[in-house]
Amino acid sequence: MNKIISFSPALCCAIFFTLFSPLLSASIVVSGTRVIYPSDSREVSVKVTNMGERPVLIQSWLDDGDMKSKPENIHVPFVLTPPFNRIDAGKGQTLRISQTDPTLPEDRETLFWLNVLEVPAKNKLLKETNYLQMAFRTRIKFFYRPAGLSGHASDTVKTMKWYSRDGQITASNLTPYYASLASITLGGKKVDGKMVAPFQSQTFNLSGKQGDTINGEFVNDFGAIIDFSATLQE
Repeated sequence: MNKIISFSPALCCAIFFTLFSPLLSASIVVSGTRVIYPSDSREVSVKVTNMGERPVLIQSWLDDGDMKSKPENIHVPFVLTPPFNRIDAGKGQTLRISQTDPTLPEDRETLFWLNVLEVPAKNKLLKETNYLQMAFRTRIKFFYRPAGLSGHASDTVKTMKWYSRDGQITASNLTPYYASLASITLGGKKVDGKMVAPFQSQTFNLSGKQGDTINGEFVNDFGAIIDFSATLQE
């Protein structure tokens, strides 16, 4: 962003169109909504494509859950290359991620996050003009999945147990996989879903009684939203 000293008419117009223009959007598209890293793989690849009309610079990194951490302060057991890259309009880049530390838990999945920060190249035509330059950040789930885990990730939601406790319902994940729930509906009331970690539980602000049917949606490995139902237990 150029340094602005006063609220000039040009700046006011830039802010107005930044806030209200439907055309303002990220140019970089990441293939998929999540990344699965099987422990027996040497590396995984993620394709990023510049769908815009101008070249962009991207910075890519992994974090372990703190989205406010700076990339230079993050220590994760993976290496991502290239961490910086320029992508021309209509072109793509492959990010390669490989494991560097084999000490992650082998009895369950571990969650990390893949970040792709997009900074548009400066417009030379606007060199002498006050304007806003927006950076867009895409952040998607990155699952480290040990080989040989029991069951299948797609069956996780089928084996979850649902309980009614203290005016809320609790979802208990008995598997070594993360369960990404998109929404939960009970008694005509719908709430946003949550991610339930392996062998952990999550509560939802819904009430019901034993035998009630819970309807919901979960996200599978391919990013598809799948309907499911379950019976509430006491």
